[in-house]
Amino acid sequence: MDNKRIVVGLDIGTSKIDVVIGEVSENYEVRIVGVGTSPSDGLRKGVVVNIDATVKSVQKAIEEAELMAGIDVKEVYVGVAGKHIKSLTARGIVAVTSRGNEITHADVRRVIEQASTINLPTDREIVHVIPQGYAVDDQTGIKDPVGMNGVRLEGDVHIVTANTSSIQNIYKSVERAGIKVADVVLQPLAASYAVLEKDERELGVAVLDIGGGTSDLAIFVDDSIRYTNCLDLGGENVTNDVAMGISTPKERAEEIKRKWGACKITSLMHDEFVTVPGVGGREDKQVAKEFLAKIVRARMAEIFQLVAKDIQRTKLKEKLGAGIVMTGGCAMISGATELAEEIFKMPVKIGQPRKTSGLTDTVGTPLHATGLGLVLYGVEKLKQEEIEFGPGGSKAQGFLDSVKKFVTSLKNYI
Repeated sequence: MDNKRIVVGLDIGTSKIDVVIGEVSENYEVRIVGVGTSPSDGLRKGVVVNIDATVKSVQKAIEEAELMAGIDVKEVYVGVAGKHIKSLTARGIVAVTSRGNEITHADVRRVIEQASTINLPTDREIVHVIPQGYAVDDQTGIKDPVGMNGVRLEGDVHIVTANTSSIQNIYKSVERAGIKVADVVLQPLAASYAVLEKDERELGVAVLDIGGGTSDLAIFVDDSIRYTNCLDLGGENVTNDVAMGISTPKERAEEIKRKWGACKITSLMHDEFVTVPGVGGREDKQVAKEFLAKIVRARMAEIFQLVAKDIQRTKLKEKLGAGIVMTGGCAMISGATELAEEIFKMPVKIGQPRKTSGLTDTVGTPLHATGLGLVLYGVEKLKQEEIEFGPGGSKAQGFLDSVKKFVTSLKNYI
């Protein structure tokens, strides 16, 4: 496998570290050859709070994936999330200077660079600059202006920024684990590469990634990303509620939530019980599944209601013709989809990772959507670099590295 191209995704979450290794063919098809998962220590709400603990968790997950794939991981694409992530939209305007006023790739690069020249506080940095659309003179709604004629080119971009120290701590944690960071990627953006189809992005769709510490939202309309945000609630909040409600340690509460948690209350639950181990020498006790479901449903409803309000504020709800796609561990809780549809008043489905071969049974769940999406993101980036610079081409040759930005193209998914 040494002569194969390898792309690795590293999803550093609040509750787990997920590593996915992909082998890339000459025509950019992906075969998953290794997966590693470990409990996440040293993070809170998507932010590193203990570097040493994070390094050990990363090393454990990477070693597991390396053993399965039979390779040594050299570099990874890392998913980022957390309340420190912010986004905004910006517009750039440039004059077309080529002979005959024909718009070139250079003009497009210039307008994106101009749009991304924004004033940021010293403690923030740009993670993504994502093109949304273009206008040539008075003609708007253009996806690809190259080859068109005009004297003025305008471009709208979606800019994702992050707290610099948070990003640096992620870099430091990964590099101390002996791995190079190829790029950092917004987690819901990465998940979208694994679970969305082109027609969904064109029709309008929201990706809701409910992780352990946060719930991350990304909205796509007309095949372009329009909005991103992070809410400070996630699966850990559900687990904590269960732990408090039935008086059991957090580790046991997490296990009970995964096995018996539900968002839909049925008449049968009243007569069904879960055995909860006693604490501090106390005897085991029986807890009605109905009571457990009420706890889980209440917190999941709160998460969905906050996300629904956030979507409403964007004024994009009416454009979400394909509804919402959920990923993350909480998406798998029984009845979560039905509860989400009840609150969002639109179609909701669980995102099933796709577009790969190999260990599809292992990665084909919402739990691995971000990890797999990071691999697909990396493959798309590899593809764009090789198209522009040829095999072995480097992003260092591109203009965007001169301003330390990577323009994410959402038109050509794997």
